[in-house]
Formats: sequence, structure tokens, C-alpha cells
Amino acid sequence: MPQLASDLTQQVNQRLNQVGPSGIREVDQKFSSIPEIIKLTLGEPDMNVPEHVKAAAIKSIQDNDSHYSPQKGTMYLREGIHHYLMESQGLDYDPKTEIIATVGATEAICASLFTILNPGDKVVIPTPAFALYFPLVTIAGATTVQVDTSDSDFVLTPERLEKVLDEEGDSVKAVLLNYPCNPTGVEYPKSMIEGLAKVIADHHLFVIADEIYSELTYGVEHYSIANVIPERTILVNGLSKSHAMTGYRMGYLAGPAELIANATKMHAFMVTSTSDSSQAAAAEALHNGLQDPVAMRKIYQKRRDFVQKSMDEMGLSMATPSGAFYAFVKIPASYGQDDVKFAYDLAEQGKVGGVPGSAFGAGGEGYIRFSYAASDDDIAEAMKRMKAFVASKA
Repeated sequence: MPQLASDLTQQVNQRLNQVGPSGIREVDQKFSSIPEIIKLTLGEPDMNVPEHVKAAAIKSIQDNDSHYSPQKGTMYLREGIHHYLMESQGLDYDPKTEIIATVGATEAICASLFTILNPGDKVVIPTPAFALYFPLVTIAGATTVQVDTSDSDFVLTPERLEKVLDEEGDSVKAVLLNYPCNPTGVEYPKSMIEGLAKVIADHHLFVIADEIYSELTYGVEHYSIANVIPERTILVNGLSKSHAMTGYRMGYLAGPAELIANATKMHAFMVTSTSDSSQAAAAEALHNGLQDPVAMRKIYQKRRDFVQKSMDEMGLSMATPSGAFYAFVKIPASYGQDDVKFAYDLAEQGKVGGVPGSAFGAGGEGYIRFSYAASDDDIAEAMKRMKAFVASKA
């Protein structure tokens, strides 16, 4: 087995040395070795891809659709993205110049950040937030400004954003919003989005809007900030959550043509283009499967209600999720703010896996995230085990 030459050990990209691996994946991998554990760690839908979507992927393979596609994605897929955004949000993006099909929403976020950031720039991120954002900003040579929202019901208010921007000065380049939010499940109301949009416009900023969970809301309508400031918005979305297509790796970004032209360069340098069969499946989902998420949404809402009831019975508070499929739960007082110890004790002794809230940045400390994108049986057994574990620590 080769070892790296000693004179090369310090020659790698030093920014990579500043970041660690995904805290979510690291915990999930460690917990996987615990016998009989029920893991509620990953945002991985337990449902299957709709049959008509699978059929489109199969047909693509059988038709020998196996060559390089256009770098922005097939026109049929980009027309499907346009169709979906018009039907669901009233957003009008030109499929020729304002949309890129990406390898999941992850690549869309990466391409967006690398398109707009220069060394020394700052990105405001309301936290707790999806852990991927922080290392990507660092690798781009920029700095994150983490805004702890745990004292404001896990939302970034316009007033708070204004205060942060006044403190940070002109080096702030962008605000990164994820809503419904991973890990809290909190959705932003239309009035607050409009208020944030005004602040962002007044300070001449970009906004990267990660709306991957927009189809999974409960009792509220998702309202995209692109409705208010489309000229400043880089819209990120995808099929992983809405159609249980995580393994297909299909996402997209949309924005003004001038920005998308540069983002296309970054996208092309990283991946060239997305796979043909995945694009065929995504196009089918977006053209003909806009009702597919409805049944999934009802199932997730039922699971949310069950988990929330279970936490109430345990005397544990949690953010009320109005979207996504996560429960962000305050750990028992006996653990103080040590969410890592609680998560590991719960996994090793209670046989239930969750992700420590501190993995999601400022404001996550003292919490634990559970994904209820798992089977009803697993969730029921996990809550039973957790009740016994919490009671034993009282």
C-alpha cells in the first residue's frame, strides 16, 4: 500500500485541512456498528421512487441514452424544471439560459458558492443549519457568519439580519437561507421572507435559497424568496426529498442568466454533466409527477405528530416542524448542553441513533436531530426505547 511522500504531506490544499468530515455521516457511520440500533440519523426517505419515474429511467437505459448530455442538462429536463417552478411557485425561468441540472442539490450549492465567492468574502448563515454549508464556504476562501437563531424560534428575522450586516460591514457577499430548514423543520412565513428580501436588497447582496424541502410542508404554503428578489436569488432545489430520489443525485439551480452563465462554467469543471438516466427520471417527475409528493407529505406529517407527542410525553421540547422531516429536540436538563454525550449514550445504551445538534453550528448545541424519514415501525420502536432511556436518567 503506498504512503504519501513525506515531502508532500503539507502540500495539499490547506483549506481542506481547516474542515472536518461531515458530522452527520461520521455519527451515522459510528452508530452503524452498534448492534440492534435504530438509526434516525440520515435525511433518507424510506419510500420508493414513483413507478412512472423509475420506468422513465429504465427506458432511457434501454434506448441506449448513454452519451454526454448538454452541460446544463437536457432541454426536456430543463423545461420540466421550468414547468415545476411555474406551477408550484409562479417563478418564470428561461430553460435555455437560467437553469442548470446538477448532481444533487449538494453540487448546486457548491457551484453557487464557488461562482460568487472571493477570498475574504463573508456569508451569513442562520444556524443551526445543514452542516455542508460551513466547509464549502471555507474551501472557497470565504468566512461564515453564523447567526444563532435558537432564541428566535429558529428563524432569522429581518431585524436580526439588519443588525448582523451593520456589524459585519461591506465584506458580506451573500445570505444562505434553507427553508423548510434542516435540521429544525421550521418554515419561514411569507411576511418574513418579504422582510428579509428587503434587507438583502438594501445591502446589495446575493441570497442562495436552498429550498430542497419545499414540497414537504405541513399546513403552510412554501413561498420562495425568488418571488420577491429574483435578480439577487440563486435558487437551489432537487428531486431527492420530494420524490425519494436521493440515489439518483438530481438537483438544479436557477437564477439570472448572467449568473447562470458563470455557474455553468463551475458546474462543467466539476462534473461535466449529470447522468442521462437520472435526467430522464427527473424530467418525468417534473413533467408528470407534480402530485407524487402529496401522499408522502401526509405520511411525514403523521410521523411528525407521533414524534412530537412522544417528546411531549418525555418532557422534552422540540422546534415545531412545519416542513422537512426532522425533529430537533432539546436534550434532557441532566446533560446540560452536552449534546454529543447525550447522542452517544442514547445510541450505546438506548439503541437509538440521532445527530448531535452541535454538528449544525451555532444554536445547535444542547439539541439532537432525529429524522422521521424512517418506517412507522422503526419510529415507534425508537420512541419506545428513548422513553425508557430518558426515564432511566431522570
